[in-house]
Formats: sequence, structure tokens, C-alpha cells
Amino acid sequence: MTGNFSEGRTWRNIVSQSVPLLFAQLVQLLYNVVDRIYIGHLHDIGSIALTGIGLAFPLTTLIAAFTNLFGMGGTPLFSIARGAGEHKKAEKILSQCLMLLTASSFILFAVCFAFRKPVLYAFGASDESFGYADRYLKIYLFGTTFSMISTGLNGFINAQGFPKTGMLTIFIGAALNLVLDPLFIFAFDMGIEGAAIATVISQAVSAVWVMLFIFGKKNIYRVSKDKIIPDPVLISRIIAVGLAGFIMQATSCLVQIVSNLTLRDFGGDIYVGIMTVLNSIRDIFMLPINSLTNGAQPVISYNYGAKKYSRVREGIKFTAATGFVYTVIAWAAVLLIPHFLMSVFTSDSRMIEMGVSSLKIYFFGFCFMSMQFAGQSTFVSLSCTKRAIFFSLLRKAIIVVPLTIILPRIGFGVNGVFLAEPVSNLFGGAACFLTMWFTLYRKLP
Repeated sequence: MTGNFSEGRTWRNIVSQSVPLLFAQLVQLLYNVVDRIYIGHLHDIGSIALTGIGLAFPLTTLIAAFTNLFGMGGTPLFSIARGAGEHKKAEKILSQCLMLLTASSFILFAVCFAFRKPVLYAFGASDESFGYADRYLKIYLFGTTFSMISTGLNGFINAQGFPKTGMLTIFIGAALNLVLDPLFIFAFDMGIEGAAIATVISQAVSAVWVMLFIFGKKNIYRVSKDKIIPDPVLISRIIAVGLAGFIMQATSCLVQIVSNLTLRDFGGDIYVGIMTVLNSIRDIFMLPINSLTNGAQPVISYNYGAKKYSRVREGIKFTAATGFVYTVIAWAAVLLIPHFLMSVFTSDSRMIEMGVSSLKIYFFGFCFMSMQFAGQSTFVSLSCTKRAIFFSLLRKAIIVVPLTIILPRIGFGVNGVFLAEPVSNLFGGAACFLTMWFTLYRKLP
């Protein structure tokens, strides 16, 4: 059996899973980040076009939320079933997730495409920025099914002990995106539409690669017609486990909407563009800790299913300590080279100068984010759904959203929007980690 995570050093198993994931997610990040880099440097319209991309974020985040609901919901159950030796059950979980991801992608595409105009205005678009957001989004949405299948099912490849194959899933598509972006944007002079076309083509290639593995000879667990028929009981379990990841993304969507609306009212379109750059920088710096926690999840879930509780503890401690050290280093980097980080995404000197101070506020206390990730990933790995859901809601819906609305109105102005993030990292992250430590870690058999 491939991927027996109950053997060898626990931290090595986590690293062996995390390193390929790091490269895979780094390349996946290029899908959107490269688009923003090229668009931000378009002559004359770069700043407002970047604002348009930022306005499309909530809908793309919503698609990611449903991907997490079924992908992250099924993967821990799949790993637990593998660890317990219940291989028929693991096959059924994989089959059900394939069905759920495909069906929901069709529904999301239809709804988002039909209502994109009123939604974009509700998300903070002005008459000037709407055109750029709409031109990008109406093409990008055609990749919904490709995106959900490639991202949602890739976790099942990693969970079987094929992290390098999982890495290639994203690498192939994103490498193609790197080539196609300048070709469509500049060579074919298609601008913002060219960026969207390049992304859709790249997502399609990644989806084909995943499906070739799922239905190929390497896959240990087979998808079959009898197992793909909807099972309400199993679907409810998948949703229950994936709800935490869904809520994390859905609340991110809510935060983006509230931030865009508040920034538009207090600072104008340029601050919506600055927030787009800040979100891009945050995505880059969060990449290693995302890879670490995602790589740890199948290892912790497998050992929990195999009743190897000492190994579960080792995995939690290693993930928490490594994540904290990394985020301290990342915070220091932001303080040392803020102008460089801003200039990667825009050549507008005004946006760079205005964005540097916002960047420093936004990343203040970034190390506390690692506490949220360590606690949240442990709850998800061990199927502690209620606690995972609560702490997903706490940090963003209960702390960030109200602060984003209140702080600018009590004297902080646009800085209040950026200040909401570090406050939530401190209080939300500490609450999540301490609850995990005292109610779960210390009570493991």
C-alpha cells in the first residue's frame, strides 16, 4: 500500500508531503498572480485594470469555497478510511467528491455568469472600474469546472502518497499560463481579456491531467458508476468536514466585499487596487504555511485513523512550531523590502507610495496567523467540524468584518480597513490554537 504514514519519522512524512505541495501551490498561485503582475503594468490603464481584477476576487473566492467544501471535506475522510483499512469506503468517498465538484461547478457558472453585473456593483465597482472587472470575469468563469476539478481532486492524489504527481497537476497548467499570458495580453494585444483566456486554457490542461490520473492505472482507488450515485449520508459527512474550509473561503469572500466597499467610499478606486496588491503579496507569503498544514493533514488523519496517537501529537507540534518560525521571517521581509514588493505588481508610483504604509499595517503581527492555521488544520484533520467551523467564523466574520466597517468610521480612515487584519490574527489565532491545544491535543489517548 502506497503512502503508509504510520511508518518513518512523522516530521519527515509531513515534509515529504509539504515540499511537493509547496512547489505545486507556488505554481498554482501563478495562475492569478501572474495575471495581476502583467495587468498591473499595462500602459496607462494598469492601476484601474488591477482594481477591476480586485472586484472579481469575491466571485473567484466563492468558487474556491465550494471547491474546499467538497475537496477538503472528502480528503480527510478518505485518509482516515485508508488508515483504518476501509478501502471500499475510500473509493466511494472519492467517487462522491468527483460527482459533487462537477455538479456544483455547472451551477456556479450559470449563476455567476447570469448575475455578474449587479453582483460586481454590489461588490464595490464604480462605473469606471466595472468594465475592466466584467471583461475579465465573463471569460474567467468558463474555467469554473476545470478549476474545481483540478484543485478539488488533487488532494486525493496527494493523500495516496503521490505528492509529486499532485505537484505536476498544477505545474503543467501554471507553466502554460506563464507562456500564454504575455502571448495573449501583449502579442495578441488582448489586454485583460487575454489574461482570462490564458488562465482558462491553463486550468483546462490541469483538469485533464487530474482526470487522467483518477481514471488511470496509478490510482489505487477506482471511480465507478455504482459509487458515484449520490449517497445522502456520505455527502452530509463530506459537507460537515469541508464546511470549515468552505466557511474560511466564504468569509474571505465577505471580507473582500466589505473591504472593497469601504475602501471605495473612504479612498476611491486606487485603494481597491492597493488591496488587490496586498492580497497578492499575502497569498505569496502564506504559501509555505498553507503547504505545511495541507501536507500535515493527510499524515495526521492517517495516524489518527490508525490509532497512532503519539504520531498525531508529533505532527501537530512540528506543524505549529515550523509555521510560527516561518511567519516571523515573512513579517521581517515585509518590513525590509515593502517598496520592492509593491513594485512587482504595479509601475504606478502613486499606488506604490500609498501602498507601502498600508502594507506594513496589514502585515503587522503576521506570525499570529500561524496559530490559526495550526489549530484549524488539526481540527479538520481529526474531523472536529464544529470547532473548525466556529474558529473559521470567529476570525473573519466576527472580528474582521465588523472592524473593517467600524474602524474607518471612528477616525482611522482607510487605514482602519488594513488594521482589521492584524487584530484578527492576534485574537482569532490565539483563541483557535489555545482551544485546540487544551481541548484536543492534551486529551488525545
